[in-house]
Amino acid sequence: MSQRNDTAHIFVGSDRSQLLAVKVLEYSIRRHTDLEIRLRSMHDLDLPDPQDPRQGKRTGFSFTRFAIPQLMGHQGRAVYLDADMLVFRDFRELWELPFDGHKVLIQEELPEEAQKRADGGKRIKQCSVMLLDCAALDWDPAKIIAGLDGRYTYEDLLYHMCVLREEEVGYTVPFAWNSLETYEPGRTGLIHYTDMNTQPWVNPANPNGWLWLEEVRRMIAEGALSIAEIEQEIALGHFRPSLAVELREIGEGPAKPVTQEDARRFQKIDDEAGYKRHAAVYESARRRKQAVQEYEAKLAREAGTGAMAAHAATGALREGTGALRRVVGALRRAFR
Repeated sequence: MSQRNDTAHIFVGSDRSQLLAVKVLEYSIRRHTDLEIRLRSMHDLDLPDPQDPRQGKRTGFSFTRFAIPQLMGHQGRAVYLDADMLVFRDFRELWELPFDGHKVLIQEELPEEAQKRADGGKRIKQCSVMLLDCAALDWDPAKIIAGLDGRYTYEDLLYHMCVLREEEVGYTVPFAWNSLETYEPGRTGLIHYTDMNTQPWVNPANPNGWLWLEEVRRMIAEGALSIAEIEQEIALGHFRPSLAVELREIGEGPAKPVTQEDARRFQKIDDEAGYKRHAAVYESARRRKQAVQEYEAKLAREAGTGAMAAHAATGALREGTGALRRVVGALRRAFR
């Protein structure tokens, strides 16, 4: 592992609908650092799916992070980010975190207040910000994906990094560098708009959406982005129609937190235009659900009731093994 490196290699998990969000993220990173930035959106990365659709990707980029060491020629360090993020501090703070013998660094335990979603659900710790020691990772993404056909589950792979031993994972990325739907002025380094249905480009009511709008306003003012590009994304159904209206009303800015009255007004514009948030993503989820149903029906026909019971027992054992590993990992971290 090389020491100080003033070129930050950043790989972003995204799909076509998020390419403009990637552009905003990159602008926010560059605006706060003197690091040389080499950023790649992995929306065009062609990776296989597991044969078992129950363990298939949940987004178009779910498995792309496992290709990063290979893309780096298994040399140096790299950072993985999701597209739905915005940066407020010097990226060097994240980039220069020490590995201290670990191969991957991911997020520390979430503060209790960050675990609560707006819909009442509970967020879990994420691997959506990762620092990778590419020289120490011999990952082959095709082989890792193949492991989803019986060796481990999607949850074990994406949430618990089961392809690494517990001691190879460092839980040292501060919450400030993956602040889930949370912003504290002067403290937050990176906000993650992780609740998909409230992302500011699809929902006018996100209480922290004005931060993203302000970044877009800056870009437009500096010629780094145009209203025409925004309107193109709206025409493709990727962004909400009210976004162009809101940006024009902000004018020379700065953007401010949206009022409930304005949020309702913008939402009405979107409703009247027939806009559906993340329509392509939900259509993909519908197709995946159908594929899972067809796959399970095929298993039932081919294997019969007895074999299906054995298959279920194997799955339960695999889940139990994964759960035990997670408990052991939590205990190790608690007593460090």
